[in-house]
Amino acid sequence: MNDTPPLHSDEDDSDSDDLTETSTAGAPHVSVMPAEVLELLGPKPGQFVVDCTSGAGGHGEHLLRAVAPGGRLLAIDCDADALALSRARLEPLARELNARVDFAHANFQEIARVLAEASPERGPDGMLADLGVSSMHFDRPERGFSFRHDAPLDMRMDPSQGETAAELLARLPETEIADTLYLLGGERGSRRIARRIVETRERGQAVRTTGELERLVRSALKVRGHKRIHPATRTFQALRMAVNRELEVLEAFLEAAPEALAPGGGLAVIAFHSGEDRRVKQGFKALAQTGRFLLIRKAAVRPSSDECRANPRSRSAKLRGLRRL
Repeated sequence: MNDTPPLHSDEDDSDSDDLTETSTAGAPHVSVMPAEVLELLGPKPGQFVVDCTSGAGGHGEHLLRAVAPGGRLLAIDCDADALALSRARLEPLARELNARVDFAHANFQEIARVLAEASPERGPDGMLADLGVSSMHFDRPERGFSFRHDAPLDMRMDPSQGETAAELLARLPETEIADTLYLLGGERGSRRIARRIVETRERGQAVRTTGELERLVRSALKVRGHKRIHPATRTFQALRMAVNRELEVLEAFLEAAPEALAPGGGLAVIAFHSGEDRRVKQGFKALAQTGRFLLIRKAAVRPSSDECRANPRSRSAKLRGLRRL
C-alpha cells in the first residue's frame, strides 16, 4: 500500500465539509463567508466578475449586487441542475439591478476556454471558486452522493460525463481501491474495505447502490451502534473525489485562472479539504514569487465564530486570495 500520508486526517473531524453530512441533512445550502469574499475581491459597479462554481447562486447574488449597476457576472457550473437554480435566482435580480448575468455549463477547469468564448476582449476583474460540496447533492438521492438514502452509486457532479462510483469500484484492482480510500479519504481501514469490495465483486455481487456500499463498509470495519462520524463517511468522500477527479481539476484551474485575470483582478478560492487548501496555498505562493501576482492576505481567512455556529458546514472553510499586478 502507498505510504504517502492521507490528505485528510481522521484525527481532525472538521477537516472536510463532507464530514458534516449527517448534521446538515435537509438543510438549505448556505454560501460560506460571503462578506469576506467581497472584502477580499473588492468588486465595484461596472466590473466583470466570474463565479466559477455557481451552485444555486448564493455567492453569485452577492457578486452581482456588488457590480451593479452596469456590471456583469458570468456564472459557471458543471452541474446542469445547479445552473438552472442559479439562473432562476440571478436572471430576475440582474434585470432589477440593471446588470448583466450569463451562464456556462462547464467544469471550472475549462475556465480559459469558457472565458475565450464568453469574454474574448476582457479578462475578469474578480473570480471566485467555492470548492465545497453543495447540500443539494446530498439531498437528492438519485445523485448517489449520500449514504442517507439507498440509490444508484453515481457521485458524478456532471451526470453527463465520466464513469460512476459503481463503475469505478467494478473496474479498479484491490490495491488501487485501498489507496484511493486512504489517500483521498484518510480511511485507516481502507485495505479491509477494498478487500470486501473485491470479494463481493468476485461473487458476482458488485456494489451498485449507496446502501450496499454503506453496509459493506460497516461490515468490513465491524462497526456496531451509533458513531459521531458515520463509518462510511471517509469512503464516500474518497470515491466522490476520485470520480470527479477533484484534485486534478483544481490543479488545472489553478494553472489557468490567474493568467486569465485582468490586470489588478483578484482570484478567491474557498477550500474545505486540507489537500485542496494545500494546493491553493502552494500555487498562490509560487505565483506571488514570480513578481506578477500578489497574495491579498498572507494567511487564510477563516469564518467567524458566529458563522460557524449558524452554519456548522463553514467551520472547515479556508479562503485565500491572489491579485494579478
